[in-house]
Amino acid sequence: MSAIQTYVRTTAPRGRETERVGPFLATYSSNKHPMLNYAIPDDGAQPTAAELEALTGAYRRRGLLPRLEYFTDVAPDLEKLLVGAGYELERRVPLMTCAPSERVDVPAPAGIRLRTPESDDDLRRMRAAQNTAFGEPAEIGDAEVEQLKAGLDAGVRHLLAEAGGVVVGGGLALEIVDGTTEIAGIAVLEEYRGRGIAAALTARLTRELHEAGAHTAFLTPGDLGIGNVYARVGYRPAGECVHLSMS
Repeated sequence: MSAIQTYVRTTAPRGRETERVGPFLATYSSNKHPMLNYAIPDDGAQPTAAELEALTGAYRRRGLLPRLEYFTDVAPDLEKLLVGAGYELERRVPLMTCAPSERVDVPAPAGIRLRTPESDDDLRRMRAAQNTAFGEPAEIGDAEVEQLKAGLDAGVRHLLAEAGGVVVGGGLALEIVDGTTEIAGIAVLEEYRGRGIAAALTARLTRELHEAGAHTAFLTPGDLGIGNVYARVGYRPAGECVHLSMS
């Protein structure tokens, strides 16, 4: 679990401003979305009241919601300290991992093509489909396309699902660091769900990562339903991730 948390500390700052605040790595994005701005604790973090106040102030000064995301096993005493300081639990989600020996390959369903984005338009349409699936605005500006392209240069992998030329979903895998990597953003438009597209996207990305040398792929499902999809392709519960914030 410590290795996975270390992976997040290494990859989360990419493209963000960072700051050390006590036993925390605070990350700040130019995008004000709460999910892109959060702090990550050191292993075994037991911050003082003053350090928690400093962390809260660092986000307040930037007009951001003070937030943390971390795996509970690496800092088991922290949640109680945060709640005592006024933070509230947003959600508790499972961490799931998959080793090469556990992976189950799932083919794309009939009529669905999985492929790597090949152009700016592909990236734009893929991200628009993902945003729509997650209930976010579908409009994708040029700056976001450039960010996606920069991620490709850093080792991020994208995979889109296409039905008759229409992009209906997608997913991504972050770079591999010391044999560990994360899969995220698996999303399928509502009208195309229930066909096995999400499972196929996850299985294909996981296979590519294992073939590229990863020994541990992990993800954090947003709900039980998508967790069951990931279980179909070989992912198993390995811990939990908590999100806490102060409104």
